[in-house]
Amino acid sequence: MRFIEGGITLVDGVRCFGIKEGKCGLGIVECHGNAAGVFTKNRIKAAPIIVTMENLKAGAIEGIIANSGNANAFTGKIGIRNAKRMCEILAEKLRCEASRVAVASTGVIGVQLDMEWIESKAGYVFDNLGTNRDSSLAFAKSIMTTDSFTKEAAVEIGDAVIAGVAKGAGMIAPNMATMLAFIFTDADFKSEELKKMLVKAVDGSFNVTVVDGDASTNDMVLLVSTGQRNVSEEKFQKGLNAVCVQLAKQIAKDGEGATKFVEVIVEGAKNDEEAFKAAKCVASSLLVKTALFGNDPNWGRIVAALGYSGCDVDENLSIAFEGNGRVDLVKRGEILDTRSEARKLLESSKELKILINLHKGNGKGYAFGCDLSYDYVRINAEYTT
Repeated sequence: MRFIEGGITLVDGVRCFGIKEGKCGLGIVECHGNAAGVFTKNRIKAAPIIVTMENLKAGAIEGIIANSGNANAFTGKIGIRNAKRMCEILAEKLRCEASRVAVASTGVIGVQLDMEWIESKAGYVFDNLGTNRDSSLAFAKSIMTTDSFTKEAAVEIGDAVIAGVAKGAGMIAPNMATMLAFIFTDADFKSEELKKMLVKAVDGSFNVTVVDGDASTNDMVLLVSTGQRNVSEEKFQKGLNAVCVQLAKQIAKDGEGATKFVEVIVEGAKNDEEAFKAAKCVASSLLVKTALFGNDPNWGRIVAALGYSGCDVDENLSIAFEGNGRVDLVKRGEILDTRSEARKLLESSKELKILINLHKGNGKGYAFGCDLSYDYVRINAEYTT
C-alpha cells in the first residue's frame, strides 16, 4: 500500500464535477457499482439521509448528487420530496432509476432547498463531468461549507486504488460529524463486504474525531466499488482504514477556528474499548480544548476528563505532551515540575499528541481533535447571517 496524490477520479469508472456559488454548491459523481453507507446516529435524520438509506438497500448505485449551503433537514414531507427530486434529476441524465442515485446535503438546518437553483445548475454540472484532477477538485469544493480547504486522500494497493473526498469542519462529534465522505475504489467487492469493511474503517477514523461534540443530522459516508480489480479483503481493509484516517485527520485539522491539531493516545487501559472511550472523552473536553488554545499546560483538565470518562482510572497515571519535542507532565501519579517547558512546547506546536498511560492493562485507543478558539464562536455565531 502506498499513498498517491490526486482525487476521486484516480479510480477507474468515476467521473465528477461541481460548482460553488457563494454559500451554495452542487456536485455530481457518476459511479456505476456496488455501494454501502454509514449514516448519522442522530434521531433527527435529514431528508437525504432517509432517501439514500432506502436507495442503498439494493446494494448498488449509478451516481451521487450533493448540495452544500442547505442541509435539507427538519424540512418535513417537502424535504423528502426535494431529496427524491434531486435523485430524479441525476437519474434522468444517467438514464437509470431514481432509486439508483444517492443524495447528500450539508448546510443550514430548517430551510427548504432552493430547487429552482439546483434544477438550473444540474445540467451544467453534469455536462462537465470529467476524469481529471480539476474535476476532482471542483467536486471537493462544491461540498464545502465552513471548510477552509478541500479534503482528499488516496492509496494504491497493487493494481487497485481507493480514493476519498470529504467535507467537515464544525459540528463534529464521535458518531461521525457534520461531515460527508465519498470513497471510491476499483477493487471488486459485493455491497455486503463493503459495508462490513466500511463500518470497521469508520469506527477507527470518523467516529474518533471531535471538534465540538455536536452530532449532525446529515452525516454520511458512502463507499462505492466500480469492480474492475482484484485485491484481498485484508489488504483492502488496511487501505480503506488509511484513507478514512487521513480524511478524519484533515477534518480535525480544519476544525472551525482551530489553531492546533490534537491526537489523544491512550495506552495501559483495562481494554481497547476503555482506551478509545477515554481518548474521546479527553478530545471532547471543552476545558482541555480551550487550555490548548491558550497554550496553558493545564493537565488537571485532562485528569478530570479521564475521571468522568467512566473508565477504570486512578491517580497512578502518566501524561505527556509531544509536538515540537516531548514534555512529561505526570509519571505514575508523580507531578513533575515541567509546566514552563510544556508551555513552550504548546506555543511552538501546531500538531500535538497528548500521551496518556493509565497503567491498568494492555488496552490502546486514540482520538483526533483540535483546540477551541475565539474564531469558533465567531464562525458559529454568524453562521446563518
